[in-house]
Amino acid sequence: MPDRFWKWRMHGGAITLARRFNHKYRIRDPQQRVSLPDVVLATDMVDLTTFLSLTRRSTYKLPAILFMHENQITYPLPNSASEGPMRRQQGERDLHYGFINFASMIAADLVLFNSVYHRTEFFAALPSFLKHFPEFNELETVPFLLEKSEVMPIGLDVQGLNKAQHRNDPSDPPLILWNQRWEYDKNPEQFFTALYQIAREGIPFRLAVCGANFRQNPAEFDKARTELAGQIIHWGYAVAGVYKKLLWEAAITISTAHHEFFGISILEAIACNTYPILPRRLSYPELLPLSTHDQCLYLDHSGLIDILRWSLTNDAARNAASRELAAHVAQFDWRFIAPRFDDRIALLVEGLLTTKKQMNIT
Repeated sequence: MPDRFWKWRMHGGAITLARRFNHKYRIRDPQQRVSLPDVVLATDMVDLTTFLSLTRRSTYKLPAILFMHENQITYPLPNSASEGPMRRQQGERDLHYGFINFASMIAADLVLFNSVYHRTEFFAALPSFLKHFPEFNELETVPFLLEKSEVMPIGLDVQGLNKAQHRNDPSDPPLILWNQRWEYDKNPEQFFTALYQIAREGIPFRLAVCGANFRQNPAEFDKARTELAGQIIHWGYAVAGVYKKLLWEAAITISTAHHEFFGISILEAIACNTYPILPRRLSYPELLPLSTHDQCLYLDHSGLIDILRWSLTNDAARNAASRELAAHVAQFDWRFIAPRFDDRIALLVEGLLTTKKQMNIT
């Protein structure tokens, strides 16, 4: 389904998907009947309880996995109560969407989180979330949910990115890349503030600002487009071919995010020999080898400026580190991640089948 109207997707998406599922798998003509799948794999944006209830004639025997790429309990709220997804609640979190995540986890046989950080943060916040409710708040479910929750990273198309590799002109100033959403949780204001400082110091660089813009008037981006006009080589959403070219052309990618449960776009940049400058928090420390943390991860804005200044003025050392990091993140290619999903799903399916046979269910 299209990636828009996320609140409505969490309400109505499961109904639409269930209708499509039932149409496909409940065909009465034996000649047209399709074999049932082995497993149901849903993301956190799907109300799994609704989907399973509406497809119960077919799915009651099937194991269900919930993949938590994000969650609506710890996703950060905007600073302004008048903008962003919670503006209708005047900046207050709408607990219903977090409850959909919670109920879906109960319904699932296995819950997968995309990072250790995400899993840890979610379960640290879950008891407080449940205490919002007046009675029968099901706090006793937390240890059981934790027990059936594991970490499984998402995969990247590293091979596809490698096919787009090309040589850069070494005489050009280093290219700094922003390849994240133009949203409050990515903290673009700090990113541009760091670039203004570097520009005032007279250190040459070029700038490519990619990513999707879902906001009507992102003031910090409008200001930066004027202030950094002389450094900009690309501005706005980049189609696949242009985006891959920019990934390879970029020397440095920076995150100033307040929120990152995993970090797909950052890993894509690193896979293309782009040097990462990232906060020493969120999911980022577990994406990089420990030996590079002091070199790539900053604690505060001053640390961000220091690493950025060094990376712009030490091309050889930066490029050598970038190549080593690219080799490290190759482990996230789907060639390696897909078999991990397959193996874990197979264990779940086989385990449930064995249990059901012992209970004389099948």
